[in-house]
Amino acid sequence: MIVFVCVDERNGMMFNHRRLSQDRELRSYILKLTAASRLWMNQYSRSQFPEDASIQADENFLSLAGSDDYCFVEDQDLTPWKNKIKKIILFRWNRSYPADQYFNPHLLEGRTLVFTEEFRGFSHEKITREDYE
Repeated sequence: MIVFVCVDERNGMMFNHRRLSQDRELRSYILKLTAASRLWMNQYSRSQFPEDASIQADENFLSLAGSDDYCFVEDQDLTPWKNKIKKIILFRWNRSYPADQYFNPHLLEGRTLVFTEEFRGFSHEKITREDYE
């Protein structure tokens, strides 16, 4: 599977059971990137996308996703899925927020940064995309 994770400068993902940030341009970017593929996420994440978007929402989506499927992960530890993950795409907010749940940087060990891109979001001047394979 290919996972999308949004993180701040310190790899924070969540604070007090809420996402650190969101950006409508990023959501649009993800939908365009996955238009010809299957995109999975849980209901918490699904609620921020348009109702008519082609998204598979299930609380067990990481178990259900196939090897070429995309998964948008906001509030789960990916460590148990390390061997199932083909690619990690990090979207960095380039800001620091208070956080109590973090992306595990050990998931990047043995992976190579193969692509980077910066783009302007709606509420973020700069979002950095990093692809690790």
